[in-house]
This record gives sequence, C-alpha cells and structure tokens, in this order.
Amino acid sequence: MGMDRKILDSRLASIEGHIHGIRKMVEDETYCVDVLKQAHAVERALQKFEAELLRGHLSTCVPTAFKDGRGAQMVEELAGIFEITKR
Repeated sequence: MGMDRKILDSRLASIEGHIHGIRKMVEDETYCVDVLKQAHAVERALQKFEAELLRGHLSTCVPTAFKDGRGAQMVEELAGIFEITKR
C-alpha cells in the first residue's frame, strides 16, 4: 500500500466520529432531517477516502504492476474498480 496512511487514517477517524455522532443522534431521537444531513456527510467523507485510496493505488501499485509485466491483470482490476464506483 503506497498511500499516505496518515491521510487515510485521518479520514477514517473522521468517518468513525460521524458514525458515532449519528448513533447518538438516533438514540436521542434527533429530528430525522438532521440525522439525514449527518448521514450525507458520512457519504461524502467515504467518497473522499475512496478517492485518496484510489489516488495512491494509481500512483504506486499500478505503475509497479505495469513495470512487472502485469499490465493485463491491472487493466482488468482497474475496470472492476471503475465498475464498482459507477454508482
């Protein structure tokens, strides 16, 4: 894994904090719209985490795979990633 682990860890900590906050909001019977706004914030935070993870993969693992002669395998893997992220 060639990504900046500090950045990834920071993003995950933020997501965990949001989730903890949402759980508390549900327990406290917070107004639904406010809970939905926090859930949307988690979705955005996950998207940022995914983007950072993919950026690291594209800048480290992918070039290495092509240099090692695993280009076809990497193309298949990347196609799978893009299929997953088309949501």
